[in-house]
Amino acid sequence: MEYKLNDIVELKKEHPCHKSKQWVIIRMGADIRVKCLGCGTSVLLPRSVFDKKLKKVIPSEEQE
Repeated sequence: MEYKLNDIVELKKEHPCHKSKQWVIIRMGADIRVKCLGCGTSVLLPRSVFDKKLKKVIPSEEQE
């Protein structure tokens, strides 16, 4: 699945904060840092783990 910086992604499991599944990609490299849109918590995940948890991508061009 293709994704890039500032895309909003939906992960398979909800974040415990506000039951949010949507995250924004804020750093990309060997690891990917994503920030929860519910509470603002950021998490650094290895790319292989992120790819397994990813459900769908909402590209930045389609956002408001």
